[in-house]
Amino acid sequence: MEEKDLLRFKERLEDMKSEINTDVEQTLTDMTSQNGNIPDPNDRATVESDRSFELRIRGRERRLMEKIEEALSRIEDGSYGVCAGCGEDIALKRLEARPVAKFCIDCKTSQEQREKEQGR
Repeated sequence: MEEKDLLRFKERLEDMKSEINTDVEQTLTDMTSQNGNIPDPNDRATVESDRSFELRIRGRERRLMEKIEEALSRIEDGSYGVCAGCGEDIALKRLEARPVAKFCIDCKTSQEQREKEQGR
């Protein structure tokens, strides 16, 4: 992979990381600033539902953050863009769509198929 592509992906991953951190800070601010005294049960249920939804999103973002950190490490060690399954280069289009990808599309498809079969 060319150096300019690596720099572009590194910048994109850093932007994703920054955006997640901003979202987390906003969630913490919102949750700590909300008044816990909501007398109407329906309003209280809505607030709890919204809070639960927000926490699920943050959980997903936490897992994405781990993948972002792994991808940034791969950029640093020179293995970014190389499939962890077969060792071939991952297509740039795939990395543009999913910058944290560790597998080429063929290896990822095979992995998902195996998982689907094991789930039966």
